Amino acid sequence: MAGGFAAALVLLASALLGFREGRTEQELRFKPAPRQRPVRLFTESELARYGGQQEDQPIYIAVKGVVFDVTSGKEFYAKGAPYNALAGKDSTRGIAKMSLDPVDLTHDTVGLTEEELQSLEETFQNVYKAKYPIVGYTAQRILNEDGSPNPNFKPEDQPHFTIKDEF
Repeated sequence: MAGGFAAALVLLASALLGFREGRTEQELRFKPAPRQRPVRLFTESELARYGGQQEDQPIYIAVKGVVFDVTSGKEFYAKGAPYNALAGKDSTRGIAKMSLDPVDLTHDTVGLTEEELQSLEETFQNVYKAKYPIVGYTAQRILNEDGSPNPNFKPEDQPHFTIKDEF
């Protein structure tokens, strides 16, 4: 009986704490954290609009199909900057190969070496995910070329996704 009373007391205290802060227990448990900006899907032509050519536009770059807002690094990605060639597109292959060659500025990773794939993953994790906000995904990551859903796309594997955001 004493254990049940203690449990009831803990439950009451936590409920009172929630009400004191102006929130119900249900709101505390199920309200997702607010995002700074909605995550969206980008086609190739939509992403190209954010290539750093206009000063008043954000600058986006996609790596592994994840679109990052790199505007805070405009000294690297804006018009005339050293890595502007990477902006406004999915430059996964170029990043893996550390190449600005136009033929490498694509999402295609076929034929990359293990070393290049490892370099890609390290740069993805330690530069892009660590420094820049995710603003969306490229359409080819989620959709097949014919517009049908990509069965290999799993929301739970995405960098921004946590199960509690869905409730």
